[in-house]
Amino acid sequence: MNTSTAIADLENGLLTQGHALKPDASVTVIVPVRNEENAIGHVLDQLLRQQRDGLKLEILVVDGRSTDKTREIVAQYVARHPEIRLLDNPKRLSSAGRNIAIRESHGDYLVVIDGHCELPTRMYFHDLVDAFERSGAECLGRPQPLDVSNATTLQQAIAAARSSPLGHHPDSFIYTNEEVECPAGSVAVAYKRTVFESVGFFDEEFDACEDYELNHRIDKAGLRCRLIPKLTVKYEPRKKLIGLFRQLFRYGRGRVRMSRKHRGTINWRTLVPAALVLGAVAGPPLCAALPLLWPYYFAVMGIYFGATFAEAIRLAHALKDWRLLAWLPVVFWTIHFGSGCGLLREMAAVGRQVKSL
Repeated sequence: MNTSTAIADLENGLLTQGHALKPDASVTVIVPVRNEENAIGHVLDQLLRQQRDGLKLEILVVDGRSTDKTREIVAQYVARHPEIRLLDNPKRLSSAGRNIAIRESHGDYLVVIDGHCELPTRMYFHDLVDAFERSGAECLGRPQPLDVSNATTLQQAIAAARSSPLGHHPDSFIYTNEEVECPAGSVAVAYKRTVFESVGFFDEEFDACEDYELNHRIDKAGLRCRLIPKLTVKYEPRKKLIGLFRQLFRYGRGRVRMSRKHRGTINWRTLVPAALVLGAVAGPPLCAALPLLWPYYFAVMGIYFGATFAEAIRLAHALKDWRLLAWLPVVFWTIHFGSGCGLLREMAAVGRQVKSL
């Protein structure tokens, strides 16, 4: 096969990386949403534009009782596109919505696509099926960088901070850009149907880290996960610091809840933000009672603030945008204090049921 023929085949979606796809492969796209009226139409348009020659496709939008026009917008698409179905999620939790879709699905391969993201390629489903078939993995992960196109300076700073070693969990692979075999952990988003028969569904006691909890069970079961850069999905950074704080607060609570169900899943690196918050709040009163501790308090806090400022300078220099320097330190503080407060909040909930995150 010459080069021009190979390129033509790729463009027509007949093969990817030289691997012919099964003619009867079927894909289910799970789109859990709540109040996504500003983005859901764009996401559905992206899914409908995907090359799907030889693939059977169903798109299941699971709505968590939206109070905006999300349901009406999706209903308009359902009327025009039989491959789209709208399902109701009365619990409103993402974990419950995913389970509803799994039970209603027919595809051999299931992939979760959120209601506010960008698909940078039109070959997404072919790349997905090809990766499953050639790797033999039971689940696939993808990089999930934050998209800074048309972003404000604050959003650019959030995107830069979240991709920094100081801005996301050190065990995460979501900013890795090479194809590797890795733990399902924080990256698996696409699954063979048999995975759910083996390990069960998403735990509906979780509304943050529900994917991490399922993926942990996948790892414990010895199932394989492959990280596929071609499956990259870009997310829009939070627009406000309060939104970023709430996001990390929920993540912190989810981490503690995860550790209650699966012992050994939390370590000292996960708990550092909680220690930071405790130290920042309890340090001054403690030092006032024991003045000899003041030098240690200032030394520790000085190291922390110095590290965040140093990383902010490094990122601004690397990105050649010194405007970011005005936002990056406070973005790091928001990330760390949001996560720390969430960790402490959930630790304080020991002995009583917390309904939602």
